[in-house]
Amino acid sequence: MNMSKQIPQWRVVAASVCGTSHLKTKQLCQDAHHWQLLSDNVLVAAAADGAGSASQGKVGAMIAVETAIENISIKEVTRDALADDAIVRSLLTDAILAAKKAVEDEAAACDKQPQDLATTLILMVATPEVVAVSQIGDGLAVAKDSMGNLLALTMPDSGEYINETTFLTSPGALETAQMRLWREDIVNVGVLTDGLQMLALNMVVGEPHKPFFFPLFDFVANTQDKTVAKEQLVKFLGSERITQRTDDDLTLIIAALSKP
Repeated sequence: MNMSKQIPQWRVVAASVCGTSHLKTKQLCQDAHHWQLLSDNVLVAAAADGAGSASQGKVGAMIAVETAIENISIKEVTRDALADDAIVRSLLTDAILAAKKAVEDEAAACDKQPQDLATTLILMVATPEVVAVSQIGDGLAVAKDSMGNLLALTMPDSGEYINETTFLTSPGALETAQMRLWREDIVNVGVLTDGLQMLALNMVVGEPHKPFFFPLFDFVANTQDKTVAKEQLVKFLGSERITQRTDDDLTLIIAALSKP
């Protein structure tokens, strides 16, 4: 028996690109993302979309993703600990709370209101056995299991009106946060901001669009060079196929468990 069985490791490709509407007006990309691979094959990833109406939306988004990831990464989380649902939930909740506080503290330090740094936030923790997500506002998190089932872990929160969403700094944001845990043999995960919702979701049935995700999952599973892979993802997000459908900022984090 071959004891040197290779354990699949996470491969991750992620990018945030400026939407065509922002390029025209020379505005900054309001999206941000951050991810980290912790020991024991635990992946943490976050994406955020700073509100277009917020003067410092980009700052809010960057602080939110970095704080949330750091809050989890310093806890030395093990896969054994993540076997407990309560631990997973408190891990995500604590990180979202830390992100909210960091954004509010930054606002105070800059003599701004918290809503000037308004941002959405999606935070994911994934291992080969479980994926868990907490989300405030728009965007989408998905996972695929070893049987090929593709599940939307969260759905866009669009409020009562079109283009209305909840932000990390909104009153009652934490009470309205979506949280989802899925225990399966996980092979792929994905996180994206609302700019890609139209392409990534089959709105009629409210399910993730397999033709959008499956080629991306294959792409990341087969990546050898991270720099080249990121360049290809940025190119894809700027391609006509995408920009014809959306002029918004775009963030996409895609991960696959692959044999080293």
